[in-house]
Amino acid sequence: MPAQIKTVTTDTHGNLKDEEGYQITPPAHWGFLPAGDAGVTRKVTSRSECWRVVFKKGRRTMSKGVWAPKAAIIRAKQEMEATRSTASYQKQKVYNAERREKKQQAYEVEFCEEVGKFLNFHPSYQPVAKAMSIMVTQHAIPVGSGTVARTEMIPIKERASRAVIAWMRHQTTAYDNMRIAKIKGERRAVRRMLAEQSTRLLNNYRKGLPIDSSCPLKIALEKVIQNQSK
Repeated sequence: MPAQIKTVTTDTHGNLKDEEGYQITPPAHWGFLPAGDAGVTRKVTSRSECWRVVFKKGRRTMSKGVWAPKAAIIRAKQEMEATRSTASYQKQKVYNAERREKKQQAYEVEFCEEVGKFLNFHPSYQPVAKAMSIMVTQHAIPVGSGTVARTEMIPIKERASRAVIAWMRHQTTAYDNMRIAKIKGERRAVRRMLAEQSTRLLNNYRKGLPIDSSCPLKIALEKVIQNQSK
């Protein structure tokens, strides 16, 4: 029979709250297992009743860890330690790491190419397109970055276009210092407005138009290149 898992949250004082908002206290024989060791957590949650402590980060729901019987946590840790000490586990660990690295490298190349396709700059601005593609990729692609580039729920073509607009929002606009009213839909409206500005900038490069020295994109690219050379 599957273990019963209850989802709980914490208030500003660290008190646990159930799904209905009532304050709850874990049993005396329970302990807290912080998030971070997926192997131990899976063993605990599959075998015993537990409470998963979650919190919101943007639109994502993330886990702080689980409350569960101390005995179950200790047993899970001991079993994982024994498993991880074997030669076969260590060999598999190295193999998995190498496979993930190869997959990551291949994705970086593919994503960078898609960014270049989205930029679609005029031939006279191809060096700019190449430099920008690399910058956007370096910002968006790292594992665990939480950016749109890390989701597989939308096509890579759309991931690339969104990543470009997101990069430009932070690099060529005052978005990071804006005071946006806490009104439903306001932040989305601001982002849409800034995206339109970014698209107009990109179109100048796509059409091969002369670029003024005051162009926000030109300034941003020069700034990033300068910082990278330090």
